[in-house]
Amino acid sequence: MNSAIAFLVAAAAQQGGMLGLTLPIDWEGMTPLPYHNQPVVTTQMSQFVAKEMAFSKCPMPRRQNGKRVVSLDIAVLLSEDGSVRATIPRAINCSSVEQYSAGLVSTFARNNLDPAKVDPSGWYRATVTYEWQ
Repeated sequence: MNSAIAFLVAAAAQQGGMLGLTLPIDWEGMTPLPYHNQPVVTTQMSQFVAKEMAFSKCPMPRRQNGKRVVSLDIAVLLSEDGSVRATIPRAINCSSVEQYSAGLVSTFARNNLDPAKVDPSGWYRATVTYEWQ
């Protein structure tokens, strides 16, 4: 686990009662982030991830139907005004892709959450999936 992620996880654990996140994170138990418009992972984003994984010597996923597919969960904490307060990526042993994905989720969520389905004080799960040849 890279040091930045370890720091975020330790900070979240330290503030566990205040932030409401317990470790280990129950990824399947988290409510999916309620996007108003579902974000699209572009070909360029997937190509960046493919290059980054190769460059960083990250474990490459096996091919599925001729493509490589990487899905990554991100824990997302919303502030009281519904904006993203924190993002914590689920470790896939590729810190640069984890951090890139956490940033993408913050961008995807900006002005794109369904206010009728958001409890601003809660944690949500976003999943980003990349695929390439």
